[in-house]
Amino acid sequence: MTTPPEAETKSPKYKRVLLKLSGEAFADPSHGFGIDPRIVASIARQLAEAKALGVQLGIVVGGGNIIRGLSASAQGTDRTTADYMGMLGTVINALALQDALEKEGVQTRVQTAIWMQELAEPYIRRRAMRHLEKGRVVIFAGGTGNPYFSTDTTAALRALEINAEAILKGTQVDGVFDSDPMVNKDAKMFTSLAYLEVLSRGLKVMDSTAVSLCMDNRLPIIVFNLKAGNIVRVLSGEEVGTLVHAEATR
Repeated sequence: MTTPPEAETKSPKYKRVLLKLSGEAFADPSHGFGIDPRIVASIARQLAEAKALGVQLGIVVGGGNIIRGLSASAQGTDRTTADYMGMLGTVINALALQDALEKEGVQTRVQTAIWMQELAEPYIRRRAMRHLEKGRVVIFAGGTGNPYFSTDTTAALRALEINAEAILKGTQVDGVFDSDPMVNKDAKMFTSLAYLEVLSRGLKVMDSTAVSLCMDNRLPIIVFNLKAGNIVRVLSGEEVGTLVHAEATR
C-alpha cells in the first residue's frame, strides 16, 4: 500500500485509538438506511491514511442503518430479541468495512462478541491486541454480546480493554453542541467539555454508561465530523471537534 500524501508530513499524537462509527455513517444521508458502498469506501480510504501514520486502530461499529434495538422494541419487538437483532446488524457493517479496507490494502480482522466462527473471529482480548501490534485494523462487532448495552458502551469497554489512548467518535456534525445544530442554526459548539458536564447537561456525546466508564478511567473522547481528512487531523493532534476529558475549558 502506498503512503497517502496527507500522511507523509504528519506524525501521530496517539499510538493506539478506538474509533466509534455509527451504523448511520455507512448509509446514504438522504435516507439513513442500508449500506452505501461509496460511503464505506470513502471511510476506508480515511482509515488507510490513518494507518499510514503508524497508529494502531480498533473500530467499533453500530448497526442503526440496518436495525436499532430500541426502535424495534418501541414498535413491539421484545427488547432482548431486538437488541440481538441489532448486534447482528453490526456484524453486517463490520464485514462491509473489512471488505472496503482490504481493497485499500489494509489488513483487517473482524472479532465478534457473539460466536460465529464461519464469518469472524470470536472476541479474545489478547488476540485483538496481538493483531493491533502486527499493524492490523481490528473491527469489533456484535456489541458487548449482551442486550441492554449500546455500541457506545461497547466502544468504551473495548477501548479500555485494548489500552487505547482515546476514543474517536466520528459523526455527521462538527462536534458537541448545546442544542441540535441541524435544528438550531445558533447552536454553540464546545471545543472542550468535562465528563461531569456532559452527564449533568445530558449532552449527546455517548450514552451515560459509556461516558461514566470513560470518566472513571480518565479516557478522553474526541467527537468530530467524519468528513474527508479529519481522522488524520485528529490523530495528528490538531484541534478538531470536541474533546471530552477530566478538565475542560471553553
